[in-house]
Amino acid sequence: MTTTTPAPTATRLAKPTRHRETSQADKTGSRAFNRLAATCLTLFALIWLIPLLWAVITSIRPTDEVAAHPVRIWSSHYTLSAYHKAFQANSIGWWYLNSFLISALAVILCVVICSLIAFALAHLRYRGKNVLALVILAGLLVPMESLVLPQFVEFRSLHLLGTYWALVLPAAASPVAVFVCRSFLKGIPFELIEGARIDGSSWWRVYREICMPLCRPAISAVSIFTFISTWNAFLLPLLVLTQTKSQTIPVGLSGLLGSTAISQSEVMASAVLGLLPLLVVFLVAQRQIVQGVASTGIK
Repeated sequence: MTTTTPAPTATRLAKPTRHRETSQADKTGSRAFNRLAATCLTLFALIWLIPLLWAVITSIRPTDEVAAHPVRIWSSHYTLSAYHKAFQANSIGWWYLNSFLISALAVILCVVICSLIAFALAHLRYRGKNVLALVILAGLLVPMESLVLPQFVEFRSLHLLGTYWALVLPAAASPVAVFVCRSFLKGIPFELIEGARIDGSSWWRVYREICMPLCRPAISAVSIFTFISTWNAFLLPLLVLTQTKSQTIPVGLSGLLGSTAISQSEVMASAVLGLLPLLVVFLVAQRQIVQGVASTGIK
């Protein structure tokens, strides 16, 4: 009988050694990538934070110091008088109220309408569904600025100029919101919806009691993005809102920039006041934003 000699020990240990070297190289590469990503994130954060900090510092500096040295950071004494004067000299309280009401109404209508459209595209079966999806997708290719003039003419014919509806209705149907909700609804198991239909549930009940509770991350993301975009809208509110008290925060602040009687500290104070609600919304709901975007498959 012939006996086979076992392989040398060095040959047996060659593969584990290679795997160890590969894993160490992967760890080194991942550490380098993490450091590079952290460095880029820090640089971009500084780029965004420096103008904000400069606006805050300018708003709490005295008016005469700002006029004499506009770019100086340090001051002999800081004061909040610019915020007090901004509230007294302008209609910032009305601008806040208008922006909040318009943004809140736009969020409610956008969530209801876009979720219904997304539910129909995701789970209902009918002719022309793919064509309808392509038409909605084509809406992403149209710049919003090009729709301002047709919307202005349409709302003028409907006698809606100067009302909140002239700003709420254009934000009620967003192609982005439709596809965010649709991609999340398509992730819901069809067996769950089919079982509800077999039990006798209507499509309205399936939408209200099954799909909507499961779509909370997507609804949160759509609500936050709609609120921010409606709050920051400028061109359409500038055209349709004519009275000073009915204006929104961006339009009102643009009027302050063209005024010669107001100081720069008051302008910066008004800008900071207009930014605070968005900052609070983002800080409070940043987890919902990340969760909603990750859950809908947009990566």
